[in-house]
Amino acid sequence: MQKFDKNDLSQLLGKQLVYTYDNGWNYEFYVKNSNTIDYRIHSGIVANRWVKDQHVYIVQVAKSVYKISWTEPTGTDVSLMVNLEDKIFHGTIFFPRWVMNNPDKTVCFQNQHIAQMEAYRDTGPAYPTEVIDEFATITFIRDCGINDDTIINCPASELPADFPHNL
Repeated sequence: MQKFDKNDLSQLLGKQLVYTYDNGWNYEFYVKNSNTIDYRIHSGIVANRWVKDQHVYIVQVAKSVYKISWTEPTGTDVSLMVNLEDKIFHGTIFFPRWVMNNPDKTVCFQNQHIAQMEAYRDTGPAYPTEVIDEFATITFIRDCGINDDTIINCPASELPADFPHNL
């Protein structure tokens, strides 16, 4: 019998997290509410991409451990396990082939280009899918409260060099 409420997201909601995958890619996300995140990508093949109001599915799978999953307009599927207590992430990203072949096409503020991302997705190719399956270390956690549109509001390239330590 589980000793936690799988629907209790109170420890995660409103959190801004910065994390670095073992492959060196640096990401950031903000859990805006129980079904929405904002995120930006600091390094990796799609560095400087940022997204607001991405619909997600979030559940608690163990004490202080959460699973967040979504599908992007690009056709990329993402599933993240967040362990707040141990400051560990595990992420699986399923990139369609068109993203791997032309990652620069996704480097933008996605919200202003949804129709274009969907057109790229529909044109493909989708396969073979590239699976990135990596652990990450959470390097920064901040409680920002829920539904704050100021947390992620620009690409990573516009942030100060000492981000997030300048917050």
